[in-house]
Amino acid sequence: MTNRIALLTGGGDKPYALGIASALASAGVPLDFIGSDDLESPELLKDPQVRFLNLRGDQRPDADITAKLIRVFLYYLRLLRYVVIAEPRIFHILWNNKLELFDRTLLMLYYKLLGKKIVLTVHNVNAAARDGRDSISNRLSLRVQYMLTDHLFVHTAKMKHQLLSDFAVNESKVSVIPFGINNTVPNTALSCPEARVQIGFAKENRVLLFFGNIAPYKGLEYLVEAFIQLAPEDARYRLLIVGRPKQNEAYWRGIRDKIRKAKLSDRIYERIEYVSDEDTEIYFKAADILVIPYTYVFQSGVLFLGYSFGLPVIVTDVGSLKDEIVEGKTGFVCKPADSPDLADAIRMYFRSELYRNLPGQRRHIQAYANQRYSWGKVAATTTAVYSSFSGNPFFQRRYRQLSANETWVDGGDTPNNRV
Repeated sequence: MTNRIALLTGGGDKPYALGIASALASAGVPLDFIGSDDLESPELLKDPQVRFLNLRGDQRPDADITAKLIRVFLYYLRLLRYVVIAEPRIFHILWNNKLELFDRTLLMLYYKLLGKKIVLTVHNVNAAARDGRDSISNRLSLRVQYMLTDHLFVHTAKMKHQLLSDFAVNESKVSVIPFGINNTVPNTALSCPEARVQIGFAKENRVLLFFGNIAPYKGLEYLVEAFIQLAPEDARYRLLIVGRPKQNEAYWRGIRDKIRKAKLSDRIYERIEYVSDEDTEIYFKAADILVIPYTYVFQSGVLFLGYSFGLPVIVTDVGSLKDEIVEGKTGFVCKPADSPDLADAIRMYFRSELYRNLPGQRRHIQAYANQRYSWGKVAATTTAVYSSFSGNPFFQRRYRQLSANETWVDGGDTPNNRV
């Protein structure tokens, strides 16, 4: 009976894909890692537990439409062939591929017909509803995929509830796991003053950061409105907007026009494009606070990226975001779609001990996050699910070994893994 697992990444989300692969490999789980050029990391290639299969190849967004169509077609051909000859019996899907409807229905049926057990990590229960693009075909295809999946992982209890209530998923098929901490983005000795020099900000500035895709559900307009309220109160305020518009250029143009009319362009730094991992730390090191002003979401990987740099976070009370904040210790919570309340939260932060002792607090936030969102804990729960399907004593032993390392942190009521 094979111990090997097929980890299907969709070719993207490097922090999550590499994080879970490294955790499982460290736990002794052998993997077929179905990746792309973007995920071809030296650490993964050197790991004896990982067989890296670059089925996806190049994914450069600047390719012409013909090249994109050809490479997607070739990827699916390689994937279909791989499933026939694959050693692993358990297929763990981290993300679907380009053709969502096909992936959720016919491709799932193909896996099942070839005797595969399917595990699916659900990062968004219904992303189309979040983005205002929901449809009957979208909901139906999601229902099919969730029905054909043998086990599903979600990151919050609210996501589990949505699966049960909106898609009639059996509760026994769903496990809640942490969103593992982002440990793939470089974190060098670059200091805050050095980072600020690179973007033209001064040491005394009070710097707010918005980072990630720019889309209507991200609520960036409310942060800009809050900044417009705050700017006359203190000349030290600065705003970093780092990311690229996602399928809605008009949304960003409206925000940009608002900035221009307020005549605050000289106090707002904009980098409106994809930012490489190598450049990411500049903005998280330069900032005093990360602001996540979303209007609709269950969870956010940007929050955990901020925590990995020890950066405090202001979040809106949507989804499960507030559950990840220790008020006054790792950040603050405000109302969604409410720029005056967001402005109040920002004022509160800059009056707080958290801000006054920021260098030391950054270290505490990093330590807290590395324990609470340990990839070891993710690996323990994941391995337990693999064991339940295979009946393989290999996975049972691995789960017992990982679980034995669970501990209690700061007298709280949440077990956290030290692995």
